[in-house]
Amino acid sequence: MLGSKILSSRTWALLDGLRQWKPAYSPHTQICLLPQQFKSWQRILSTNCAKCAKNQRLKQKRAISEEKLTRYFVDHRRVCVIGGRGGQGINSFHSEPRKEFGGPDGGNGGDGGHVILKADQQIKSLASVLPLYRGFDGERGRSKNCYGANGGCTYIKVPVGTVVKADGKIVADLAQHGEEYVAAYGGTGGKGNRFFLSNENRAPMTATLGESGQERVLHLELKTMAHAGLVGFPNAGKSSLLRAISNAKPAVAPYPFTTLNPHVGIVHYQDYEQVAVADVPGIIRGAHLNRGLGLAFLRHIEHCRFLLYVVDLSVSEPWIQLQDLKYELEQYEEGLSKRPHAVIGNKIDLPQSKTNLLLLKERVEQRVIPLSALTGDNLEALLLHLKDLYDAYVSTEQSRRQNPVKW
Repeated sequence: MLGSKILSSRTWALLDGLRQWKPAYSPHTQICLLPQQFKSWQRILSTNCAKCAKNQRLKQKRAISEEKLTRYFVDHRRVCVIGGRGGQGINSFHSEPRKEFGGPDGGNGGDGGHVILKADQQIKSLASVLPLYRGFDGERGRSKNCYGANGGCTYIKVPVGTVVKADGKIVADLAQHGEEYVAAYGGTGGKGNRFFLSNENRAPMTATLGESGQERVLHLELKTMAHAGLVGFPNAGKSSLLRAISNAKPAVAPYPFTTLNPHVGIVHYQDYEQVAVADVPGIIRGAHLNRGLGLAFLRHIEHCRFLLYVVDLSVSEPWIQLQDLKYELEQYEEGLSKRPHAVIGNKIDLPQSKTNLLLLKERVEQRVIPLSALTGDNLEALLLHLKDLYDAYVSTEQSRRQNPVKW
């Protein structure tokens, strides 16, 4: 009878109609069940099924589409930052029995808190940055020469590679994890009447208010931090190439401008080195004049240490693509096209590509790496050359006594 009180009516309904019983142990009571029914009873009362269902739902989550990613990825922000106001000083005199002239003892107010931008490698977009930030105000002074507490600093976490501009001029470039920039200084705290004590004035009645914090309007721009940047015209196969050499999953479709935001993929090597490759949205002729959002795309190439020009071999005269790409980079920033680079001839699996490859090699001095991002042909040559470019970059930074960017 004890079992009927412990087990629910649903459990007993499952056990109804059983004729042959076998003793089974329960921590609360002994229940008689058939072996096959005991297994099903355990499965019903356990929570493993719910956990498995949850895991299945997580596995079924689809990748975010490029349209939705555009909402989440923000590479520019206009921010108003205001430092905290300083606390006011107070006018107070020492009060004690049998001491008529105790003197002034009003303390100073605390300083206002600063607003600080801090680079964090865990942040990937400026979408979380609010349009207004205000520092904490300092506390007012107190009697008995007690100073007010300073206001706490307000930290704004931004991605690594954020450029800060004020009045159109670059004032900070947060290119390393943990770098900080004081966007707005807090105001100085006011002075209490104890501060104005002098030989001429032994009982000052003056106390000042705290100063207002600094107020600025800043423009934040995100430039993708990666070792290598894939540069090419739309529909050249850059996203397919990034998917082939890394675990990144950018959107791929048979139409131009599929990629609207930069994607970063990590290439792993056996010596535990990691090379970051950025898939920059395709640029067109006249991109340096902001055609086709050219300036918004070109700024993501500025922080790339070396470039990978992706040329479509299925198009006639592919060397014209390479010339146009270098021209656009040079017009955007002088010397950008002269960085260490490699030329990649994609879509070698198409019929006309092999003929165009021979013509391209005749007109280009540097090495051309033919491959197919779709079939994976000759990807090993690209990975080896990419490692050589990375090793050259590391040795150059070490010779300058600078720390190379690590992922």
